[in-house]
Amino acid sequence: MKDNPVLAAMRERRSIRRYTQEPVTLQEIEAILEAGRWAPSGLNNQPWRFLVVRAGDPRQEILAGKTKYAHIVSRARALFCVFLDREAGYNRSKDLQGVGACLQNMLLAAHAQGLGAVWLGEIINQEPEVTRALGLDQSRLELMAVLAVGRPDQAGSSDRKPLGELLLEPVARKEQA
Repeated sequence: MKDNPVLAAMRERRSIRRYTQEPVTLQEIEAILEAGRWAPSGLNNQPWRFLVVRAGDPRQEILAGKTKYAHIVSRARALFCVFLDREAGYNRSKDLQGVGACLQNMLLAAHAQGLGAVWLGEIINQEPEVTRALGLDQSRLELMAVLAVGRPDQAGSSDRKPLGELLLEPVARKEQA
């Protein structure tokens, strides 16, 4: 697992909630967006839509005012608002799964570039108010998450339950001949 860069990135990525004041470059932002764009989706419908709010944009404080994680939003150097485009969807469950894959790709792209990021889901408790406050069409777009991104100003940490606790039954082993 450690020899494979994709598997290593999945294992090493952490949620980072504190950032330095150093900006995130346009090239880094575009790489994160490209990673999201290439996520799998049912029927390849790609139902996600992005709004990037960079540090200093007045919409950053609008977003901060809509979540209990205002301190993270206010310090982020870039915020990636990810929406579900209802007009592009065909099956809500599959569309939500696709958006989740999109978000994971974006988090991995941030990590791969040495950036820190965190998936903020609590803000959707204020949806569609957030969408309306951003001046977007709330009948078409539904906020799924905001990714806060910046240069890490903290080390990440995490642990996981043992795999055995997550399996509904043991994986059958087949011996190679």
